[in-house]
Amino acid sequence: MSPEQYVQDKAAASGSSFYYAFLFLPPQRRAAITAFYAFCREVDDVVDEVSDPGVAATKLAWWRNEAVAAFDGRPNHPVTRALMPHVQPFGLRAEQLLSVIDGCEMDLRQNRYLDEVALLRYCHLVAGVVGEVSASIFGAEPGRPVSAETVRYAHLLGRAFQLTNIIRDVGDDARRGRIYLPVNELQRFDVKAAELLKTAAPYGYSERFDALMKFQAARAQAAYDEALALLPAAERRAQRPGLMMATIYRTLLAEIERGGFQVLHQRVALTPIRKLWLAWKTNWRER
Repeated sequence: MSPEQYVQDKAAASGSSFYYAFLFLPPQRRAAITAFYAFCREVDDVVDEVSDPGVAATKLAWWRNEAVAAFDGRPNHPVTRALMPHVQPFGLRAEQLLSVIDGCEMDLRQNRYLDEVALLRYCHLVAGVVGEVSASIFGAEPGRPVSAETVRYAHLLGRAFQLTNIIRDVGDDARRGRIYLPVNELQRFDVKAAELLKTAAPYGYSERFDALMKFQAARAQAAYDEALALLPAAERRAQRPGLMMATIYRTLLAEIERGGFQVLHQRVALTPIRKLWLAWKTNWRER
């Protein structure tokens, strides 16, 4: 299997909303973002699929060394071999990959976040940096960077995606031993961590939990609004993949809100055909 086929299979198998936006890119940009996304999936899967923290830390250390070696011209893994041809055309930097690894390592070191500041630091590493890299691939001609406003837009949009994921995955994450909802906000709404782990109906649902989740959703919606207001009109066309993902993720968040935040016992998701339809509709609108 070629490196290009490896990353394509990795991206397609994820079923992520991101994959549907990639389909509308021209070949070079699609190949670049697919390789970068596959890298993100590889390091994220280390944390999600390796049960022994020591083994996971060793694997992430390997990826850290691999990222450095790849930028020194010595890629070994199919993902880095697929990614390296796109480094110079799109201005990718080793420290961006290392920041994503830093974010994954946070999941090994801590499973609670004291306040919003701590949570947003995590979001910066695992999502904001990803947004910045994505924007440089979506919207820059080879050798020409995107504007500072678009970089900021992409960073905030990545944050909004991560906040949406946190809302969607509250129950799943709690069962994995991780609670991303800030401790001081759980206390503010008088929601106990144990309530997120209840496995029998009515689970941990309550008016208190509903108020807490409405607060989380409002923060995510504010991040979407702030991000989209920053994107220059001249760069909207180039940044269509990010706008497609925003449409898909905001639709998901709206579904969760309409359903009363029933996220403790199930994982709310959009169907693949609906994601494709939303991506196509956004692509057509932004032409």
